[in-house]
Amino acid sequence: MRRPRWWVELILIAAVYAAYSGGRLLARGDASTAVGHGLALLRAEDALGLAAERPLNRLFTDVPWLGVPADFVYASLHYLVTPLVLVWLFRRRPVRYRAARAWLMTSTLLGLVGFVLLPTCPPRLLDPVHGFTDTMAHFSAYGWWGAEASAPRGLGGLTNQYAAMPSLHVGWALWCGVMLWRYGRTPLPRTLGVAYPLLTTVVVMGTANHYLLDAVAGAAVMGAGLLLTPYVLRFLDRLRGLTGLTGLTGPGGPGGRLGEGVIGGESPRNSPVVGGGWETSAGERIPGQRSAPAAADDTPASAR
Repeated sequence: MRRPRWWVELILIAAVYAAYSGGRLLARGDASTAVGHGLALLRAEDALGLAAERPLNRLFTDVPWLGVPADFVYASLHYLVTPLVLVWLFRRRPVRYRAARAWLMTSTLLGLVGFVLLPTCPPRLLDPVHGFTDTMAHFSAYGWWGAEASAPRGLGGLTNQYAAMPSLHVGWALWCGVMLWRYGRTPLPRTLGVAYPLLTTVVVMGTANHYLLDAVAGAAVMGAGLLLTPYVLRFLDRLRGLTGLTGLTGPGGPGGRLGEGVIGGESPRNSPVVGGGWETSAGERIPGQRSAPAAADDTPASAR
């Protein structure tokens, strides 16, 4: 299987991220509707005894050495960790990269549908009577963000602050965690694969940017994206056939089966023979010499 072309990958990722950012910005919704949705989520959590946001938010507000780092994590890490994991997969796990990328992009676009259909006010923008403090505004003197949002100072108006449902901070962190756990070969990446999604979930609630149900919805969106990934890969296969572009197909042949593409094993079923006993497996840069089994000698012993 050919390694994806890096420039095709950049175009695809840039196009999906532009669509996500533009759609997220345009899907502002009515403020009263967004507040109503936020209060409905909060009431549901209170009824179920799941409202963990208030104690976390009070802790982060009262303890600056927790609140300030949490704000930096919220404002920065998803812009850094997700691309780094993509690059790591591209370089180290090219057999699995295409399906993993398709999973991430499909889930991101599903999240955008959620922003459009269910504009939701985050806890930090509710009336103070509900007991939440916007820690990013509270500690804005410590960071590069302004008091309006996690955007750079003066650019808060360029963000949609009512796009709390689902939490793609949690969704992207979960994707990163699965990739690190599945394809990391040492204890460190696997430990990070567990810790990063958990840390992100605590941070988004403690900074009053998301409800617990937003985090649950973020995980659900990733699950839906995982289920849709084989169909997306088949569509990209057809698109490749029509346009002649390479780097769009899934691993393991047309469509890239889910078990083999996103979370499957590393070794392909058959390795193509290059010639002269030299064979290569998908993902190998230099083919290795395999010793072929000796041919059976059918000559009768009496005739030797």
